[in-house]
Amino acid sequence: MNDRAALDLLLEHGPLSRTRIGKLTGLSKPTASQLLARLEAAGLVVATGTTEGRPGPNAQLYAVNARAAFAAGLDVTPQRIRAAVADITGATVGEFELPTPGRRAESVVRQVTDALDGAVKAAGITRSDINRLVIGTPGAFDPSTGRLRYASHLPGWHSPTLLEELAAVLPMPVEYENDVNLVAVAEQRLGAAHGHENFVLLWNEEGLGAALVIGGRLHRGFTGGAGEVGFLPVPGTPLVRRVTKANSGGFQELAGAQALPRLARELGVEGVGHGPHSEVATALVSRAADADSGPYRRLLDAYATGLATGLASMVAVLDPELVVLSGEVIAAGGEPLRTRVQAELTELAASRPRLVLGSVRQHPVLRGALESALATTRDDIFDTSR
Repeated sequence: MNDRAALDLLLEHGPLSRTRIGKLTGLSKPTASQLLARLEAAGLVVATGTTEGRPGPNAQLYAVNARAAFAAGLDVTPQRIRAAVADITGATVGEFELPTPGRRAESVVRQVTDALDGAVKAAGITRSDINRLVIGTPGAFDPSTGRLRYASHLPGWHSPTLLEELAAVLPMPVEYENDVNLVAVAEQRLGAAHGHENFVLLWNEEGLGAALVIGGRLHRGFTGGAGEVGFLPVPGTPLVRRVTKANSGGFQELAGAQALPRLARELGVEGVGHGPHSEVATALVSRAADADSGPYRRLLDAYATGLATGLASMVAVLDPELVVLSGEVIAAGGEPLRTRVQAELTELAASRPRLVLGSVRQHPVLRGALESALATTRDDIFDTSR
């Protein structure tokens, strides 16, 4: 326990002296010395220099050995696979992006290994140096069947033998997680939800999704489908039946990226533009956030009402202390959008959670994958009792 406490302090604060570690842990100097000697012998800490600019003799500083272990994460979309490697301190040491549009379905295993190997090469290590890999995808792998559900738009990832094929070629333990769940991990560890154990994260890019954190833990549901709120029936849209075949639902039709161009035209916005739904929607919401009146102002109000309509149902069931609004489309609305959604939700929901904007903006799915992989890797590597 003392060893782990010292390692966690070094991760949090950076290099520390023996005396400082003793004060922070409450350990005596001899015990702190023995602890550091033990961790240094195990290759978990290294001497990094000495203190300077203080009265008295300089003290030796110790830090976590960054090369003691490595973790990797993958963020998978239909268009590309983004990969990264982090050392045990959490610093990203290698990144790689593999475009995948139009790739043949049977090449998924090759795509994964190519993306991972690209990041591994950039990190200057080998595939066997990776202690754990977390792969984030849309939808979720059903724990009872091992097949991907809720993501029919991800070609090649629905083979019943895919997980077995990946396990056969990857030498490290591999975990699979829903992409929006990983954004929640990133926000809880590093961002707007830090210190919160009961919150909802609402994500809007290509699709609408949510992550549910209850008692500090992700709630995934029986089939892994908890948070697939795009399928949620809501007022203001026709009732969508056979939602998995349609790959859509009421909330998606009301406030998803594909609904915003149509809504903008109905409200009199000119020059809506063409292109991928998320890009067009992001541009529209960005312009609407700066408008004080006219069609764009009405668009922002309508979008805020749509988001609040779906959130009201979630809040009624979950009663979270916090709602994190995330994803490129929502982020484009910034504080003006958050304020309007908060006002609408206050009128639509009995409980009134605080709404905040997500603060992990740089590749949040990938950052969440790395944080998830690092947490387990540290538990394994830092268990010095073995």
